Amino acid sequence: MNNILFFLTPKAMCAYVYDDHTLRQALEKMESAGFAALPILSRRGEYRGTLTEGDLLWGLKNMCYMDMRQAEARKIMEISRRRDNIPVRVTTSMKDLVDRASTQNFVPVVDDKDAFIGIITRSSIIKYCREQLFK
Repeated sequence: MNNILFFLTPKAMCAYVYDDHTLRQALEKMESAGFAALPILSRRGEYRGTLTEGDLLWGLKNMCYMDMRQAEARKIMEISRRRDNIPVRVTTSMKDLVDRASTQNFVPVVDDKDAFIGIITRSSIIKYCREQLFK
């Protein structure tokens, strides 16, 4: 298996937030999607970073003083993020993908113009490895 696209969850099937979303919009999106981290995209479709529940919690505490009305006025890009999931390109090797997935629960995938095309989850890689090891 040398093609990482085998593992790709396409953008159309991914939950994500836009970089101009407010904290409240991000909270609602994260709640409805049921994920603890979401990719952040520009309106042009470029990957901008990763937003986690922890980032939102600290953003609410530090910027909104736990007031949801203030969360409607603050943009998510104002939040200090602990770390962003580093994206890969479709030409990335399986070894590099596995290395990246070992420290990220999902790996964003971008094309040669840095447009977000989807994610590869760590669980999809583990599932594939399990199937190969225990045929």
